[in-house]
Amino acid sequence: MSEESPEHKKFPSVIDRYYTRWYKTDLKGQPCEDHCILQHSNRLCVITLAETHPILQDGRTVKSINYQISAGCSRLENKVSGKSKRGGQFLTDFAPLCRITCTDTTEYTIYSCIRGRLLEVNEDILEKPSLLLEKPSTEGYIAVILPKFEESKSITESLLTREQYESVVSKRASQPEPC
Repeated sequence: MSEESPEHKKFPSVIDRYYTRWYKTDLKGQPCEDHCILQHSNRLCVITLAETHPILQDGRTVKSINYQISAGCSRLENKVSGKSKRGGQFLTDFAPLCRITCTDTTEYTIYSCIRGRLLEVNEDILEKPSLLLEKPSTEGYIAVILPKFEESKSITESLLTREQYESVVSKRASQPEPC
């Protein structure tokens, strides 16, 4: 019997099997503030932090997460209903989703990266901000957005593939002052 029995094989994660990873780098001109968009085959997009985002570097600790964008706009008040998800806030590709403050007082704004209807924000990270650091692609996601059907293919035109993203990251590493 060989050592490659089915029990020893490493299977791809749910994320790797069912989602396509897209990236938006240096958002709003902020170096290394990269976001990852996980796009499911059913058009749903999960917004997460890319592994190179400063929040996930240098052993930072998250102090607070605030979905209150302005005096009149809170992403927590987003309510959707029905099959067509009526009532969800419509977001542009640079709409702020939340503000994350680290214990070193650095504040980061997380953006939607794509146009679409906000279906939900992750309230679990409000109670346990460490999820953002420990499991950024799964339980530590930021929000779920549903692009319009007719735009679901074109939204990725302004995003980077995994290979393009890795190329950007490797070019940064060779610069005198990497992130």
